[in-house]
Amino acid sequence: MSRQWILASQEGFDKSLQYQQNVKIPSPNELRPNEVLVRIHAASLNYREIQIADPNGINGPIKPPVIPGCDGAGVVLAVGPSVQEFHPGDKVITWSGPKLAEERGDDALPGIPDAPIMMGQGSDGTLRSVGVFAEKALVHAPESLDWLQAATLTCTWTTAWNALFAVQGKNAGPGTWVLVQGTGGVSVAALQLAVAAGATVVATTSTDAREASLKMLGAAHTVNYRSNPTTWGSKAKSVTPDGRGFDIVIDVGGNETLPQSLEAVRVDGTVVLGGAVGSISEPVPMFEAFMHTCWVRGILLGSRNQLKQVVRYIDEKGIQPAVDDVVFELAEAKDAYRRLNEKKHFSKVVIRIDHSDDA
Repeated sequence: MSRQWILASQEGFDKSLQYQQNVKIPSPNELRPNEVLVRIHAASLNYREIQIADPNGINGPIKPPVIPGCDGAGVVLAVGPSVQEFHPGDKVITWSGPKLAEERGDDALPGIPDAPIMMGQGSDGTLRSVGVFAEKALVHAPESLDWLQAATLTCTWTTAWNALFAVQGKNAGPGTWVLVQGTGGVSVAALQLAVAAGATVVATTSTDAREASLKMLGAAHTVNYRSNPTTWGSKAKSVTPDGRGFDIVIDVGGNETLPQSLEAVRVDGTVVLGGAVGSISEPVPMFEAFMHTCWVRGILLGSRNQLKQVVRYIDEKGIQPAVDDVVFELAEAKDAYRRLNEKKHFSKVVIRIDHSDDA
């Protein structure tokens, strides 16, 4: 028997999340041809999970009940007869857009219209101890990571990879300067990836304690955005060579932070819009983008092939993804949501799924 959370409605996570135990596990002969049975050992949360549970969230409707979560790591228990990529015993991580990959291929990039079909919203996700997934919902896990670290890669690390390396000629590497915002999952993943690639990274933060953590991960400089709420963009820009600005600015705040991102970017640099964890009530300052003569590139996650590239790069470079100090058990998922919603975490909120008492 297995355990799982379901999202029964969209009335906020406190009200909508329901914990179920003693859920029947499908037997291997019940799998459809393209399905894989996975014992999940860890999951992690993204801000999208908060939005999906919210009646006013921007991700769109669900078809309740649905198992939430799209980031997870585990081991294959059984495969359907048509499955080619995986075998029992393989360590795997989830990919959030299986239907997208099936219909448009492994290089397909999700967009806003695709949100309702993504895992944890349009199909069952990772907040469960055992699950059946489509073959295209999985990739092989890095050999070098533990379960908690591997469970962070699906959304944030693929988004960070897309932001840094997807555009040829404008990718992060030696001699480039990258600005990341805060200590959330995408920003910390981008910091670690860019440092591994040889770029110089500057990070914004709000506390001295987090400044120390960012520097331990390789940030060359930090700027306190709380002390400099309207000038952190220009303050960060001032530490770049000759004050020219950043080659890549990864903006995760949305409209609230975009004006400062535009202040920080160099001429012909790139501002990547990779999130909207700040206020979205302010209008998009498109004229400011025009005046700064830069590229503004919106992304939503990345492709299944990009996730495979992340896996190879992590093993090649020996990167150890940072996770939050507070680790939750599956039964504590509501508390994990709460920590994420209150922004008390560093990097990724992770959930350990223990199987020691499984029958």
